Amino acid sequence: MLLKYLLVPTPALPSEPRAKSHEEDDRKVRRREKNRVAAQRSRKKQTQKADKLHEEYESLEQENTSLKREIGKLTDEMKHLSEVLKDHEKICPLLHCTMNFVTVPRPDALASCLPR
Repeated sequence: MLLKYLLVPTPALPSEPRAKSHEEDDRKVRRREKNRVAAQRSRKKQTQKADKLHEEYESLEQENTSLKREIGKLTDEMKHLSEVLKDHEKICPLLHCTMNFVTVPRPDALASCLPR
């Protein structure tokens, strides 16, 4: 018998809930639109941040390459100057002079060590 009451159609609800339902639908649409715009803005901001990081990465890579080149040049120059110094030490009269133990060199003392 309960089944008989369940199958009986219910009378239509007054127009108030329909208006409420329409307002709720409008609110949902506005909220979805607002959320969509916020999501687009967030994705754009994230993309801009990634682009900026990529540019910074490329700039740092270029700087790193440049610095490595400079290190190579300076290393080569240091090797060259070390060889020049080593060659000079072999023939330097000041290094082989007996007067090189004098702490304050005087012009006359240096002149005696120089070749004539």
